Amino acid sequence: MLSEDNLHSEFHRMQDRTTKEILLQQKAHVFWFYGLSGSGKTTLATALEQRLTYQGYKTKILDGDNIRGGLNSDLAFSDADRAENIRRIAHVAKLFLDAGIVVICSFITPKRELRRMAAQVVGEPHFTAIHTDASFDTCADRDVHGLYAKAKAGEITNFTGHGSGFEPPEAEDPDWVIDTDRTTEAQALNDLLKRIHPMIEFESPIGL
Repeated sequence: MLSEDNLHSEFHRMQDRTTKEILLQQKAHVFWFYGLSGSGKTTLATALEQRLTYQGYKTKILDGDNIRGGLNSDLAFSDADRAENIRRIAHVAKLFLDAGIVVICSFITPKRELRRMAAQVVGEPHFTAIHTDASFDTCADRDVHGLYAKAKAGEITNFTGHGSGFEPPEAEDPDWVIDTDRTTEAQALNDLLKRIHPMIEFESPIGL
């Protein structure tokens, strides 16, 4: 394994994010949806990506199942593997951020410490956590992928909300919260866009 002493970063020779944002005419940001399976995070994330793309923004969506099937196919669902899963994803999100892209992530991210780690890797000023809040019963009723039924039958272990805990945001956390029990997809998307547009609209630096 290479020692850090043998690693030589070349970031100082590469074009910076500001240059990419000028070329793309947008401000890069990472929006990180998290919540129980079935809470609506992927539904909202994909709807948001579609709307922003139609509006001319350059976006990239990172989704849990897709990443688990490729980059992180070697990881299971132990606490250590969940942490490594989020660590890798956060670094991938940062690469897209540095390229000037609006990044939309959708991952369960059940623990506060995992969300803090992701924010630190990306850079807290450029990271917004969005909790899709739905009760366990609502998510189990939806059971989009049949996972709750499998967990109940003992076919899945360490399932979040059933054998593995989920920590909602605390009052002092800066996370946005969307109550998907009571809010329709259309309402939630419109509310999100009102908050997101000012964050990603491009403003030319002084002197350009």
